[in-house]
Amino acid sequence: MNYWHALTFVAPESTVEAATELLMAAGALSADVADADAGTLAEQAIFREPNEASPLRWSSNRVTAMFDADATPAALEALAYSVGNELAFTAQHVAVSRIDDADWVRLTQSQFSPIEIEPALWIVPTWCTPPKPNALNLILDPGMAFGTGSHPTTALCLRWLAQGARDGWLLGADVLDYGCGSGILGIAAARLGAKSVIGTDIDAHSLTVATQNAERNCAAGIAWVMPDAVPQQQFPILVANILANPLCVLAPLLSGMLAQGGRLALSGILTEQIDKVTTAYAPWVSLQVTAQCDGWQLLTGQRK
Repeated sequence: MNYWHALTFVAPESTVEAATELLMAAGALSADVADADAGTLAEQAIFREPNEASPLRWSSNRVTAMFDADATPAALEALAYSVGNELAFTAQHVAVSRIDDADWVRLTQSQFSPIEIEPALWIVPTWCTPPKPNALNLILDPGMAFGTGSHPTTALCLRWLAQGARDGWLLGADVLDYGCGSGILGIAAARLGAKSVIGTDIDAHSLTVATQNAERNCAAGIAWVMPDAVPQQQFPILVANILANPLCVLAPLLSGMLAQGGRLALSGILTEQIDKVTTAYAPWVSLQVTAQCDGWQLLTGQRK
């Protein structure tokens, strides 16, 4: 069986670009960088609103480089320390792992199956048969944008929208999906009865993916735009499934986009971050925890 070696180590912010260049020059087949604190309270969201400065990289970076099988683990570990020495830092958490070849398409597909959000609302990959044909089945494949329905925060927002359809306040309303990712929330809102949906994201690729997903789901009345192209209007319904830190920064902006009496739903918030987010929005919206799943919270409220 063919295989590769993956070399990983943690490097400081100022060295990342040069470190990846040195790894590629040393024969790496690829090199990528991720937040070394991902999945912890120290996780750092890199984001930018129009005309705002943003960090270019994380303060603590996990560098991963792929090498052919003939590169020995000992040599690769030595390479990590050599890169660190050349750039005046000590490589941390150095590790080499073996990556076996596989039928990656079939392996990936096997990890995803239809997801029941509610008995009448499902997320179904294209290669699966809907378990309930008469339910609202959102056809969505895992891809390059966040929001496949498998994450608790996405499910929390979907249930909120479904409740809005049952209670009537979603029907015929204009909806803003801020940080739309794959477009799943905007598509669900449109299919559940919203009059129009604006989906926005700072990642242009996400907008392309969202457009394709909307077409696949025959969801009409949706516009996918960059944040600086969001219409200058106030929305009766606004949903943002991002992360706590950017949600706090965005509090004045999002609150200003919400119509008086409009409904706001925020997710991507851990239990210990509730007070921070509710305080940030307090001048405009009194947020309450209305649902939670696996430590993730859904905060909702109406503009004063």
